[in-house]
Amino acid sequence: MLKELHIENLAVIENATIKLGPRLNVFTGETGAGKSILIGGINAVLGQRVSRDIVRSGAEKAYVSAVFDGLSDTVVEKLNEIGVEPEDGELIISREIGADGRGTARINSRAVSVSAIRELGDLLINIHGQHDSQVLLDPTRHLGILDSFSQNEAVLGDYQTSFRELQAVAREISKLRQSEREKAQRVQYLRSVVNDIGPLEIEPDEDVSVEERFKILDNSVEILQAVRAAITLLTGDDESGGASALSADAYTELSSCEELLPSLKPLCERLSSLGIEIGDISDELSRVESDLDIDDGEYQRLSARRDELNRIKRRFGPSLSDVIELYESSSAELEALENSESLLFELSEKKNALLATVTKKAEKLSELRRQGAERFKSAVEAELKFLNMPDVKIEVSLAKGKLTQSGMDSAEFLISANRGEEPKPMAKIASGGELSRIMLALKSVLADRDDIPTLIFDEIDSGVSGRAAQKIGVKLKEISRRRQVICVTHLAQLAIVGDDHILIEKQSGAERAVTEIKSLDFEGRKLEIARIIGGDNITKTVLKDAEEQLLSAMRKE
Repeated sequence: MLKELHIENLAVIENATIKLGPRLNVFTGETGAGKSILIGGINAVLGQRVSRDIVRSGAEKAYVSAVFDGLSDTVVEKLNEIGVEPEDGELIISREIGADGRGTARINSRAVSVSAIRELGDLLINIHGQHDSQVLLDPTRHLGILDSFSQNEAVLGDYQTSFRELQAVAREISKLRQSEREKAQRVQYLRSVVNDIGPLEIEPDEDVSVEERFKILDNSVEILQAVRAAITLLTGDDESGGASALSADAYTELSSCEELLPSLKPLCERLSSLGIEIGDISDELSRVESDLDIDDGEYQRLSARRDELNRIKRRFGPSLSDVIELYESSSAELEALENSESLLFELSEKKNALLATVTKKAEKLSELRRQGAERFKSAVEAELKFLNMPDVKIEVSLAKGKLTQSGMDSAEFLISANRGEEPKPMAKIASGGELSRIMLALKSVLADRDDIPTLIFDEIDSGVSGRAAQKIGVKLKEISRRRQVICVTHLAQLAIVGDDHILIEKQSGAERAVTEIKSLDFEGRKLEIARIIGGDNITKTVLKDAEEQLLSAMRKE
């Protein structure tokens, strides 16, 4: 439940800390005192959109924080998803709204996105404002209310999984069923790509190896002359013995004296090694010479291949890897298009099987809704009877149509406001006060269908008075035995039955107005209820009446 709310610099609220009880908390105050700002603060901490204009004039930022305890398993699971641990069983959500439009959101001091606290807030508090009754006037929302009451979420989720799979197969079939002209044009293009690239049998990086080999062949004469000259210098010719013979001669000369001068021995060893190394180099150069001795045929073939690769890169490149990738993707797409008839048949068979499955699940969902509609009708009418609307009858009009994300049904709530009248859409019949009580009846019958611990009613008493207002108070009291209830009201009948009473009061300071929020004791409650009953004319009789009503409400606890 919401244990504590702290607000700083939010519109007319400069600084306020509000402690809330576990049952029925009532907020009262003069019109314009700041009750709507209070609800705005709660909305802000729940991740709803707020304007920077809400920041108190002259302040750099507004700050709102809320402390929750008694966390449900669903909330703890959501916190684990976000990666936040509860602190001593408590949860603190805070929001900063800067006057420059910037802001931060935190859960237990950890910075999170506003969407994260919005998801969490949906599990913590359900707010019903005076304008939320408009949901009753929108038939597109009625099916969701019926499903919530009937607890169809699991069956609906299973249906939607199958429906999305059916949609995916249908999209694939639609993609395959291109117009014959488009398909023919695509096939023609793909074949031209495959026929142009395929016969070349291109290898990865072949252009690099071909270019390297071509450069060698293109300069083979110059290279061959250099290699042959080097071999002659190393091995000699008819006129000279070359480096190999000269190094051997040098070795012979020195080795004859190494016994006489020991320091010559290492030099003789190096000359011996040099002779071996010169021999190895000569052999390697001879092999290079042999490889360079290429006929003109290979040169012509390499030149032609080089031109082919450059042409294909200009057309489909820029790189050879792009050409190979295009060939592979075009081949795969061409095969798919050429085999599309068989694939289309397989997908059609799959679609028919899925359609049968989805239809069966939709029919099951429809039956659950039909059964739920009867229970819903009885439950809501019982609540309305208690709320001083005994002649109002509710009907749930269910109609079947095509398969959609929500099944094959549409639903609309119809009411008969007076005995003997035919049920008609709510928008045509219900008044504002009736809508408030019908919505309260819905909230009451839905209260046990989820585990949201806190319900907020913002002036749900709009348009009602007298006995009907008393009944609303009793119903809120009843709901508060199962959930924490926060009620913003302007009626004494509701304020009297509260377990905790909080006054929102605007004080005019020397320079600007400031809203103060304070919890009332018995005497404070008596004065506030007397103000609600009698306005500025608070007589002893009005005070006595307020006291008696408070005591009477306490005796009924």
